[in-house]
Amino acid sequence: MARKRRGKPLNGWIAIDKPAGITSAGVVAAVKRATGAAKVGHGGTLDPLATGVLPIALGEATKTVQYVMDGTKVYAFRIRWGEARDTDDAEGAITATSDRRPAEDEIRAALPVFIGAIEQVPPDYSAIKVNGKRAYDLAREAAGGGPEERGALELKARTVVVIAFDLLGMPDADHADFMVRCGKGTYMRSLARDLARAVGTVGHISALRRTACGPFAEAQAISLDKLVTLGHSAPASDYLLPVSTALDDIPALALTEAEAHRLSNGHPVSLLHVAARAASAAVEAGSLVRAMMEERTVALARIEDGEIRPVRVLNH
Repeated sequence: MARKRRGKPLNGWIAIDKPAGITSAGVVAAVKRATGAAKVGHGGTLDPLATGVLPIALGEATKTVQYVMDGTKVYAFRIRWGEARDTDDAEGAITATSDRRPAEDEIRAALPVFIGAIEQVPPDYSAIKVNGKRAYDLAREAAGGGPEERGALELKARTVVVIAFDLLGMPDADHADFMVRCGKGTYMRSLARDLARAVGTVGHISALRRTACGPFAEAQAISLDKLVTLGHSAPASDYLLPVSTALDDIPALALTEAEAHRLSNGHPVSLLHVAARAASAAVEAGSLVRAMMEERTVALARIEDGEIRPVRVLNH
């Protein structure tokens, strides 16, 4: 028999405006303390240096985390030219310097190379696993060793998708501000490092903010301090967004109470009558759908062999 999880059975999402200087895991722990929720997770890591939108999943919403992580992200960041750092951001040690500063036209001319499906090498200090170990642990070990150890960490390039990469401004010769819209797994620190090299210098990220993560945007986000206050004094409905917020891009199919009960118990439902009630919904074979009863998402399901088959049942 499964052991009952301690805490309140809260289900939904909170968009936290993460402050600088705390890890994503630290935010999860703070949310858990503030709300007393039994189960808490996050929908996409932010570096300690970074601020901005960090979606936090409570209860049944943790079953939908992958759909947020797979969504589009938007970042605003500042590059500091002339200094390379081992972490590719302002928290690392300087590893190289350059007196060269790129002009605006040079920067704009270099940006198209980084748009589309590109090959990107993650930062050495990242959570990528290499032979079962995190890259940041290997990087720390290498930093404390001799030349042989320091040269041992070599991460492989991965394909990532950058939808937009725009120069927003140049406050001075040493800095430039950018906006990036991208897909899953794209490292802003790597973009900053590689763009600096492309314009003939070195550089790192000195400030980074995520302004959107999947369906979550700045307008929905609340500060961690505000959540702590609300968590102790307000009902959960004052700060919780529905579990289905993470699933907005997935077509919905309306079920009857009997169909919802059957799907909730892990049994398939015939597509014929459901599709007849929702002629405009995407019901092609193999497609993923949200099975709904009134305003509640009963399950994530897949259309197979003329049936709606549950993939993830949401018990809330």
